Amino acid sequence: MRIGQYTDSDTTRTDSESTADAAGTDPWVGVATDDGVVDLATAGAAAGVDIGPKTSDLLADWEWRRKADLAVEYAESTGVGLRDPADLDRAAPVDDPQKVVCVGLNYRDHAEEGDNEIPDEPVLFSKFPTSVVGPEDAVRWDPDYTEKVDYEAELVAVIGERARRVDPEDALDHVAGFTVGNDVSARDLQHGDGQWVRGKSLDTFAPTGPDLVTTDEVGDPHDLNIFAEVNGERLQESSTENLIFGVDELISFCSRAFTLEPGDLVFTGTPPGVGVYREPPVLLGDGDRVTIGVEGVGELTSEFETE
Repeated sequence: MRIGQYTDSDTTRTDSESTADAAGTDPWVGVATDDGVVDLATAGAAAGVDIGPKTSDLLADWEWRRKADLAVEYAESTGVGLRDPADLDRAAPVDDPQKVVCVGLNYRDHAEEGDNEIPDEPVLFSKFPTSVVGPEDAVRWDPDYTEKVDYEAELVAVIGERARRVDPEDALDHVAGFTVGNDVSARDLQHGDGQWVRGKSLDTFAPTGPDLVTTDEVGDPHDLNIFAEVNGERLQESSTENLIFGVDELISFCSRAFTLEPGDLVFTGTPPGVGVYREPPVLLGDGDRVTIGVEGVGELTSEFETE
């Protein structure tokens, strides 16, 4: 199942407006099918199933997967709640997570390219939820505030069931699915501060999407090709089999420190090839276009713009 958030298209959207702002409505949760996009709340209501308007509402609901399946089946049978994708804009699959947890130095060769020691346990930091944007929103920054904007291709786990002190062997049961993320980083702020939160958390610095792909469709999250392209040139290319700490280990580790709630995002780390460590460095500027791809999950393309 490919779960996303949508708004009605608005052709009058200006470059400074987000998709949700321009449409004048909050994003709503839908499922992409061969017949179109199923508005889960509308189809669910017609089928006698109460489904909240957003992805976070859906994931917080008991038996959410069964309810979503029923809504999709009803829409495909009756046409109720079935929408034409051409009439819709895309928003982040989860645009209101309580937490955005990130893992640093989780690919051995990425740690080595920055002359960092291989960690003995996961290195955690956070991005603020206000950094989350969707696949049709630009990444924007003030060039007087940061001059070293970088890309990071990441597989992102989306929590589907509350996790607190879970064992690694049970951890994936708490994951609803996966999406594609770009851990955009202001390297001058990150390295200048000596800790990473400010440089990672500027508004729009966590583009995600386009879909939340449920775990049954992804298969083994530790055997997926992952890449980043900047203006069509592939600069990162690896596989999640090279993760130092797997998704199960990460969810378990995080849950021992704090409770993971449905809709929380866990960025699992980036492979080598980030811009700041290339020779010469490849840092992003106004008009650049970055595509992040994860096998079986999708591709996320973001436009980069200075304010």
